[in-house]
Amino acid sequence: MEADTLGRVSEDRIREHIRALEGVRHPVAAPEALERAADYIYDSFQSLSYSVEPHFFRFAGGEYRNIIATRAGRGKPEERLLVIAHYDTVEDSPGADDNASGVGVLLEAARVLEPLELARTVQFTAVSLEEGQFEGPPDEIGLWGSRALAAAAEEQNWQLAGVVVLEAVAYAGTDSVQTAPAGLPIALPERGDFIGVIGNETSGDLVDMFVQAVGRHGVALPLVPLVVPGNGETLKDTRRSDHASFWDRGYKAIMLTDTANFRSPHYHQPTDTIETLNLPFAAQVCRAVAAMVMDVAQ
Repeated sequence: MEADTLGRVSEDRIREHIRALEGVRHPVAAPEALERAADYIYDSFQSLSYSVEPHFFRFAGGEYRNIIATRAGRGKPEERLLVIAHYDTVEDSPGADDNASGVGVLLEAARVLEPLELARTVQFTAVSLEEGQFEGPPDEIGLWGSRALAAAAEEQNWQLAGVVVLEAVAYAGTDSVQTAPAGLPIALPERGDFIGVIGNETSGDLVDMFVQAVGRHGVALPLVPLVVPGNGETLKDTRRSDHASFWDRGYKAIMLTDTANFRSPHYHQPTDTIETLNLPFAAQVCRAVAAMVMDVAQ
């Protein structure tokens, strides 16, 4: 059954999702497109047998929504595994890699895992306002949807087994030149043909679980794992996505990333289009995520 599940991952379906979402999705520059993206994600989840609900939050005088698709666990329903991707963009980029690719993988993982009965509850969640949409100090802009979600988790005493964040996961290849942020404690390969797996000290075992799941299920996906001290305060670039919202509240969370601007020349540019992406690579990321969900939520 597990091999069948990973074999069901469809590159074509991931492509369809990215094409449907591609385009500026921004609360000021393109608010209607941001809402259409939310509707598309909601409808995609509803076409499956998940319980789907919006999680509303307010910011800067407006109301926005995260979209949560839930499959209750059969044995330990009180324990949850979250898989998250943000669906907004910066104001002048169509955001195919950042982050329609993450959402496409999220939706396809939800589809292939739908037939399985798992012990723990799994919630596939698309969050809004990850990008730094408004001016302010660097540590106080962006991540608004995931901050609201992490706050709800704490207020409602969610038992989180872990959080997996998909952050730009489809720009990769042997011709991609890989660079690294200053101070990174490990050497990165010169070729950008891997996915980064980033955790903090609290989440080290979750990083290990992901690496082990990829090996156990035979997913052909090159990995570079990294566990950073504390909550990544000394390596700010490792905090640049929704996992940081959960780190800051003491939850285990990892980010899967193609490393964005440290690899892609199209990061936050008008050229971030589907034509630049490696969709077979994205499909392998999807298989890896599905493998980890099966192992952690079993």
